Amino acid sequence: MLTLRRLTVTFLAAFGGATAITGYVTYTASQAAICQLVDQRIDAVSSALLDESRPGDARSIVARMRVLSQRRETGDIGFALLDAAGRRLGGNVALDRAVPPGFSGVRHLDGILGLTHGRVLSRPAGGGLTLLTIAETEPIDGYAAVRLRNYVVSFGSIALIVLAGLGAFSLIVRRRIGEVRRTAAAIIDGDLSRRLPVDPRGGMFAAQAETFNRMLDRIGALVEGLRNVSGDVAHDMRTPLSRLRGHIARGVEAAPTPELAAELEEALDQCDALLQMFSAILRITEVEGGDRRAAFRHLDLAELARELVDTMGTAAEEGGHQLRLGALVPVMVEGDRQLLSQAMLNLIENALTHSPPGSTVTVEVRADRPGEGGQVALRVIDDGPGIAAADRARALRRFGRLDTSRNRPGHGLGLPLADAVARMHRGTLRLEDAGVARDGGRGPGLAVSIRLPLAD
Repeated sequence: MLTLRRLTVTFLAAFGGATAITGYVTYTASQAAICQLVDQRIDAVSSALLDESRPGDARSIVARMRVLSQRRETGDIGFALLDAAGRRLGGNVALDRAVPPGFSGVRHLDGILGLTHGRVLSRPAGGGLTLLTIAETEPIDGYAAVRLRNYVVSFGSIALIVLAGLGAFSLIVRRRIGEVRRTAAAIIDGDLSRRLPVDPRGGMFAAQAETFNRMLDRIGALVEGLRNVSGDVAHDMRTPLSRLRGHIARGVEAAPTPELAAELEEALDQCDALLQMFSAILRITEVEGGDRRAAFRHLDLAELARELVDTMGTAAEEGGHQLRLGALVPVMVEGDRQLLSQAMLNLIENALTHSPPGSTVTVEVRADRPGEGGQVALRVIDDGPGIAAADRARALRRFGRLDTSRNRPGHGLGLPLADAVARMHRGTLRLEDAGVARDGGRGPGLAVSIRLPLAD
């Protein structure tokens, strides 16, 4: 596919080639036309000279040459009469070389005083005599150079005008594309209110910007509606659930039998799980809104990972897991410390929950090498069953629980929340096999990577 730069270079090359070819053809065509006109003139003059002289009579022909050389209309014509041996018998010019019969060109190297470029006609004059008739194609010294310079200037001016127009057009297109790219990047970062500027003078680009903005208005309204629905439902359900939890808690205390108290405690646990789920939904909605980006600060991601591993180490050991640190490269990122901590905790808890006892969960922070993109990768790697490649997209959707995890606690919101936090920080979340993350090979386990841009 042609990029704008390649298309511009291709057009410039084609235009430059066409201009050069057109200039060359025009110059050579004009030169050929001049030569043709001069050939016609010397042919007419030589024919008239021979018609008015006796064929083969050198004296008569030389005398007629002298007459024509004195006339105004033929005074610039050169004549030379040669015998059968090529010796000059008369005329007002002399050539240093023999010329073939018919028309040919002469130059200043031929020894004709005052002639730079010209044409010569060699024709028989009877009795073995040869008549040479010569006329200049460059009546003024440097005329060919002047004509060439005029062509270069004229075609060069055309080329400069086209190049200037192309440069202006390319600048306008690049500016418009830049505006679209910046607007799209802002929307990807969560700023759904961002719109393209519209030129008040109108025009094609203004109409396109207005159409694009109307599309963004429609998309923004739909997204906001969906976000409000999920957020409002979660928010509105928290109050009755909280009240229900309170009633159940009081019922546990007043239960007349241990069996009823156990049933009510199980119902209480279910209420707590629902409240946690709605809190997670509200958290995702808040993160996707991007309102917390204004509170971004510089922080060391490796130091944050070390703190969280220290915090979660005891809980991992109680569950029969080993939580350890891998490679930690001190790197600075710009972000919300609380949200990044939440995302990292979700990934660690997800690995501990879905890995069997005795497995190892590794947390590492690595930075790209210089020239590879300027990003840092936070990885949580386990040696559990992993997630099949076909199921990874579903695992990143809200409530996208896989069949193998239905009997484990959770609601399928941990990975979506971490993904929302990554996107809020202009990063990405990726799922891959643990073997690929370790050494490029295949192997059991899951590696969850959050790639974030390095801080300036």
